[in-house]
Formats: sequence, C-alpha cells, structure tokens
Amino acid sequence: MDKIITIGGITKDISFLVSDGVIIKNHRDLLHQEMLAFERGSKIRVDKFHHLFGGGAANAAVNLAKSGFEVSCAGAVGDDYEGREALANLKKHQIKTELIAVEKGKETGFSFVLIEKEDSARKNLAAYSKKAGTRIIFANRCANDDFFLSETAGAKLRAASWLYLASLGHNWEKTLKVIVKQKKAKLAWNPGSLQYGEGAAKMAPYLKHTELLLMNSEEAIELVSSYPAYRHQNRRFFLRVENLLAALKSFGPKIVVITSGEDGADAFDGTDFYHQDIIKEKNKIDTTGIGDVFNSSVLAGLILSGGQLGEALKAAAKNAAAKVGSLGAQNGIVDLRPYFKTKK
Repeated sequence: MDKIITIGGITKDISFLVSDGVIIKNHRDLLHQEMLAFERGSKIRVDKFHHLFGGGAANAAVNLAKSGFEVSCAGAVGDDYEGREALANLKKHQIKTELIAVEKGKETGFSFVLIEKEDSARKNLAAYSKKAGTRIIFANRCANDDFFLSETAGAKLRAASWLYLASLGHNWEKTLKVIVKQKKAKLAWNPGSLQYGEGAAKMAPYLKHTELLLMNSEEAIELVSSYPAYRHQNRRFFLRVENLLAALKSFGPKIVVITSGEDGADAFDGTDFYHQDIIKEKNKIDTTGIGDVFNSSVLAGLILSGGQLGEALKAAAKNAAAKVGSLGAQNGIVDLRPYFKTKK
C-alpha cells in the first residue's frame, strides 16, 4: 500500500452546539456570502461541550489510515497534556509520529468549534435545516504556527508516494522549498489562509510542482482574484466554477478540485471537467473536518482507482456524507477500499 505523509495542523477541538444563531445573507461580499449572528449582549445556551481531535494534517492522516494507507503525520504539538493526548490519538490509528515536533514551552493548537444545531421549533424550515451541522471555527494555532519541515526531513519525504499538505503557519515557504527539492513524492495541497492570503503570484512557484490542488470556492475566489490577470473580472466570472478551475489550472497544478458546500464539488484535469453532487445524510450533525475528509478521500480515491478522477470524487462524496452524521472531524469516516473493489 502507498506511503503517505500528511503535513500541517494538529489540534485539540472543543465543540459545542447552539440553535440561537441567525443566518444573514451578504451578497455584497463574495468572500463572506453568509454570516451567522447572535444578539449582542445576549447569553447563548450551550448544553454540552465535546473534547475532540482535529487539525488538517491529523484529520487527513486518520482518514487515509482508515482506508489502509501507511501514514505518517508531520506537524507540531506543545509539551503539554493536550499534546500528549493528540500524539496518543494518532498512534491509536496506527499513524507514525516521528515527524511531529514537540515544542517545549508552547501550547498545543486548539479550536473552539461552534456548530449550528437544528432547533425543534424550526426543523420544518428547509432553508434552516440545510444549515444544521454547519460550523464556525475559532482557532489558535499555538505550536502549529512556527512549524516547518527541516532539510533533514527530505529523505523521509522521498520514501513516500504522496505528500498531503494542509494549512501551515508563517514558515510555510520553508516547508514548500523542502517538498519541492525532494522531487519524488507527489504533492496534494490544500492551502490554508496564510498561503492563499499571500496571493497567487507568491504561491505560483509551488503550484507548478503540485499534482492535486484542493480548495473550497471561497478560497478559490480569493486566490484567483489576487492575480493581476483576473483582478478586474466581474462578479459573474468568479461565480462560475469552470472559470475558477481553469484559472487555478493555469497556475500549474495537474488536477484542481473545488468544493462548494451544498453545491457539491467540481474538478478539472486540463482536459475534462467533472462535477460531483453531495450525497445527503439524513442525520446531519457536524460538518467539522468535512473538507479534510473530502480532500484526503479524493487523494485516496485517485490512488485506489488508478487515477480515475470521477470515481475518486464519488468516493469522497460518500465519505463526506458518512462523516457529517457524527460529531468531530475524525469520526464517522469509512474505509474506501470496499467501494473500489466493487468497481472492478
């Protein structure tokens, strides 16, 4: 089975469900199209907190290990109780942790995850029910913020078939330079806000070495609109996913995938466009980590199918649907190997 190294965030998550939020449409801003609001000065009832695990690299690692891949995780935790817990959780899933730095005097990254709970008084309103399970994350990167792969990690990277790169901190270019130098393992990249916030021109040298680029529609709009050739395009241009896919493909990656929430996912390999609808889960509880699960499942699907992008998208949609029925980023996911065995 292929060896995969996931690189990026490792966190402890505190999740809580609320039903008092009001959704506000914000059509004037493409990057903030829906807002969740609470009355100023009010006290919001929270019935229960849930202590879980998260982080882009950790979530992807657990998901890939579930489908039988040999997985290592690279990132950073603090020398605290939460860090020890996060490492133990990865080891429980048979994930190798030798590339994880334990930073002395630092705290392990943590997130407060606010999840929209379906209110029984409003459960018959389709527009509201569709949003149940949607989350907002308040993140403190802590030890994750300064992590980067050192030059000595190059040999270990070359031993892998794929590198799955999630959100990184301020030293993200140092890690990308090490990845590019190793010139063997293929790169699947799901950039974080610090990366696409720097703009397409800054990311372009690394996108040329990317096999699989994975973004959501808001991130794609921000990245494409940062490039001079597209900066003055109108709103209609950015709302057409084929335009975003073609623009991102022009930056150098071989395959581009864009997720668009309830509108599903789209992909472009330079020749064909693909679309995948979401698979609806009746018991929608929590979308936390759904991007990590979907994106890493696309990678798993490409490997398991021998490069069939359409089948990879279908498998990813199935896994994402399974995940939203459970609370937490690493729960509810399924082994994708049986899906591809039935396809043969």
